[in-house]
Amino acid sequence: MATVKVKGLTKKFGSVVAIDDVTLEFPDRRLSVLVGPSGCGKTTLLRILAGLEEPTGGEVLVDGQAVTAIPAWDRNVAMVFQSYALYPHMTVFKNIAFPLEARRMPKAEIRERVEQTAEILGLKPLLHRHPRELSGGQMQRVAIGRAIVRKPEVFLMDEPLSNLDARLRVTMRAELKRLQQDLGVTTIYVTHDQAEAMTMADQLIVMNGGLVQQASGPEDVYNCPENVFVAGFIGSPPMNFVDGRLESNGAYFVATCFTFDVPPPLRPALASLPKDWPLVLGIRPEDVVVQTSEAPFAVSGSVYMSEVLGKETLVTVKCGELQLKAGMPTSLRSGIGDQVWLQFPAESLRFFDGSTSKLLLNGALTAARAPQLAMQP
Repeated sequence: MATVKVKGLTKKFGSVVAIDDVTLEFPDRRLSVLVGPSGCGKTTLLRILAGLEEPTGGEVLVDGQAVTAIPAWDRNVAMVFQSYALYPHMTVFKNIAFPLEARRMPKAEIRERVEQTAEILGLKPLLHRHPRELSGGQMQRVAIGRAIVRKPEVFLMDEPLSNLDARLRVTMRAELKRLQQDLGVTTIYVTHDQAEAMTMADQLIVMNGGLVQQASGPEDVYNCPENVFVAGFIGSPPMNFVDGRLESNGAYFVATCFTFDVPPPLRPALASLPKDWPLVLGIRPEDVVVQTSEAPFAVSGSVYMSEVLGKETLVTVKCGELQLKAGMPTSLRSGIGDQVWLQFPAESLRFFDGSTSKLLLNGALTAARAPQLAMQP
């Protein structure tokens, strides 16, 4: 297998910078997922790795060997596209065998490889069928089989599940993850679906505007986002953000619509910040505790909207002109217009620099270092 690296990679389309001086490593035998909004550069990066696009600057290395100038057909990589790109006049067998036939491999070896691949993907009973006789999930497995049969060093996958319905997509992403682990092939996967990215990735790479915003394990990205963009993009529903500043040596966070008593374990770390420094307070909806009666360290508001999601209800609470989302048990009844109080646990709070958007304080880490401080004013 192979470790893939890019160093100082840049790609420009006229005056538009699609990839901006990106340096990354995709670990051997791991599944790395590139995620970000449309136009962030993730597919362009994948196409450069495949040799389908030529970079404006920088280099691509596979196992330490520079492959930047090597054409796509001479790179030992296999790409699975968003569209299945199957040949309609060929059987499943012929579609999977096509890249081996193009290399003029012996027929006996082609048959052996195709049957092995079909066995792995559960396609053996379908080898005689044509694409029009297959379901979407089956066609996707044929496209993956055509990549597997080559025994490449690297798999490149560009949103391969986006054409499937929601239920089949969940099933297929689990199958893909298991398949990658069984084969042990270095895999680089592109998606715009952050839930898909979180569930599949060994390494999660969040991109925006041609830049890598954060690259680490999915749990680190979720719990320790490096900036406001990552915190808001990863997570559904997205993180709540409140602009404000600190007063009384970090004891109070003052926003336009409310003043929040900062939990004592976080105050010493915040006290070192300059007075009136612009801050952004972030907390995920699932971490907000909703109370139906007045509670300490709580912000009051009224229920603006209520959405039942099954095991919990997602409420939108209006605090002045600000709207905050929070999860609450379905057993806790709250109607539109009812007054509620929102508590923000210390370990769930994130403070970002209002000027640079970078993370300044992670409540989970800070609170863990100060267990002796009780949640009392």
